Amino acid sequence: MLKGILLSVLASSVFGILYFYSQLLHTFDGSQVFGWRVISFLPFLTLFIWLSGDLHYITEIFQRVLKQPLLILGVLGTAILGGFQLWLFLWGPMHGRGMQVSLGYFLLPLVLVLIGALFYKEKLSLFQKIAVGFAVLGVGHEIWEVGSIAWETALVAFGYSAYFFLRKIIKTDHLGGFWLDNILALPIAIYFVSTWQAQPFSSIFESHLIFVIIGLGVLSAIGLGSYILASRYLPMILFGLLSYLEPVLLALASLMIGEKINSAQWFTYIPIWCAVAILVLEGVYHIYKQQRHHQNLLLKVEKLPKRIKRSRKHHDKAS
Repeated sequence: MLKGILLSVLASSVFGILYFYSQLLHTFDGSQVFGWRVISFLPFLTLFIWLSGDLHYITEIFQRVLKQPLLILGVLGTAILGGFQLWLFLWGPMHGRGMQVSLGYFLLPLVLVLIGALFYKEKLSLFQKIAVGFAVLGVGHEIWEVGSIAWETALVAFGYSAYFFLRKIIKTDHLGGFWLDNILALPIAIYFVSTWQAQPFSSIFESHLIFVIIGLGVLSAIGLGSYILASRYLPMILFGLLSYLEPVLLALASLMIGEKINSAQWFTYIPIWCAVAILVLEGVYHIYKQQRHHQNLLLKVEKLPKRIKRSRKHHDKAS
């Protein structure tokens, strides 16, 4: 479990570092950064899939598409939704909108809770109902204050939820599906990169920017790889709780690179942070209950041999 915790913390830390790293990318605009990120990330992602032994997921999807041609529409949908998230993640801090993006990541788990309740008929616990209430209060204040919620926040919270939901429906919620999403985004990435200069690739290789691009790909691969490995090693509840570290670090990174929260925005952020804190407390409580249950089972197992010996003695005496 310790290995999983360390990997999860590493993933969140790398995503936070990428916010700082965006300050090295101002040579490009947001679309070009998206292009270079996809291009530099794909080789490392492919290597990771090969090393993890998950290449069969890729061939599995292609076989399914051949049997069900309409599946390509769903795959194109996840590629578009996922591509928007990759673009927005670094566009936000580069354009002074990192706080709005991080708020979307705070709201994301709450939106997923609502999706579970609406589409999968999962019942909300008391803690979850209170958390949703706080989130509604924060979002309601934002709409009352400015007339709408920031589009960056909405795109993360609802766009990412739609992405996860669609991947679950078409059963591509694994590394092979993510790889295919990025392969489909590759032509668009190359097009965006081509708008930078007449010969973008030769210009990159002839300058120090090649190291910046490689660093972007390596950091993206480490972040995703650690995140996926952590999901394998950790119980789902603990994995979900540790995932909240990412938006916290993104918010801190945004503040450190110069963004600010004005006095009116605090009434939006504080209720949403309270909602997240309530979900964390609920998760900690569930982990505590699981550990107690596990300890009780161990005690019963340890006492079992003694009970068997006592029953044998009693049987011997009776005979």
